[in-house]
Amino acid sequence: MPISRRTFITTLAAAPFVSLLPRGAFAAYPDHPIRLIVPFAAGGNADFVARLCAEGMSRALGQPITVESRAGAGGSLGAAMVATAAPDGYTLLTGSNGPLTVNPFVQAKLGYDPLKDFVPVGLANLAPHTIVLHDTTPANTVAELIALSKKQQVTIGTSGVGSATHLTLARFNAQTGANLTHVPYRGGGALVPDMLAGTIAGAMTEMSTALPHHKQGKVHIVAVASAKRLAQTSDVPTMIEAGVKDFTAASYVGVLAPAKTPPDIVAALEQAMIKTLAEKAAQDRFLATGAELVPEAMQTSQGFADYIKKEYENSKQAAKVAGLTPQ
Repeated sequence: MPISRRTFITTLAAAPFVSLLPRGAFAAYPDHPIRLIVPFAAGGNADFVARLCAEGMSRALGQPITVESRAGAGGSLGAAMVATAAPDGYTLLTGSNGPLTVNPFVQAKLGYDPLKDFVPVGLANLAPHTIVLHDTTPANTVAELIALSKKQQVTIGTSGVGSATHLTLARFNAQTGANLTHVPYRGGGALVPDMLAGTIAGAMTEMSTALPHHKQGKVHIVAVASAKRLAQTSDVPTMIEAGVKDFTAASYVGVLAPAKTPPDIVAALEQAMIKTLAEKAAQDRFLATGAELVPEAMQTSQGFADYIKKEYENSKQAAKVAGLTPQ
């Protein structure tokens, strides 16, 4: 049926305005692949978590999620890249202790504000910190370790000055009165050879690093800084059980989007993550590394946001205890 001259003119006049409408007005999110930035080198815990999440979330969203490494400055370079990306849900950050709640207190120029420049999607992984000792170190409990440190030098390795495990060690010394000597390394993997050789007495490290060697009997985990015992090491007490009141600490990994990402897009990502973390296959893969499953409330955008704020304050206090200032 032929259209009237008036209808034709009205339609033509509206065309320029239609072209200015946002992409979301024409297609539901997502309609093309998503990038998930890991601000560290491939092969670490953040990379492992990112790939596991990308696998499940891509199925839930119906679009591929490509994991990309953008390493540098302890995670700050990759975080800054995502902070300045378009808030359209197609560039996401694999966020963890370093770029979100540690670097603000050890790096003078971040290039982003971890509390203002991102909107959390959900927390995916918690790798509790542990104290693990070489078998030649004469201590099998937290109490024995504290007492030993007051009699002689006890060297404890961490992932480096200003790392999450360094801050946990500083908190432990301050809260217990222990005098453990900090030995910084360039990453958690770097301390393992010296720990196994007995060059250092032990380490404050993630359970994922300590667990394989504990199982092989090469070292022994004294305590884990989690709220309850872990399934993989049910014979190992928590720090709280060992007498260190309310002491928990973990290296965490979650997903975030740039600030101002539309709420409906954040909600879609949140639901995809929740669905992924509920899959038994994903849970089994996390548990196998010595991780603890993230409580459902913390898998949400609001739950992760609250967790980040709490960890930010914990890191601020621990940095003061350790005498760290932004450099």
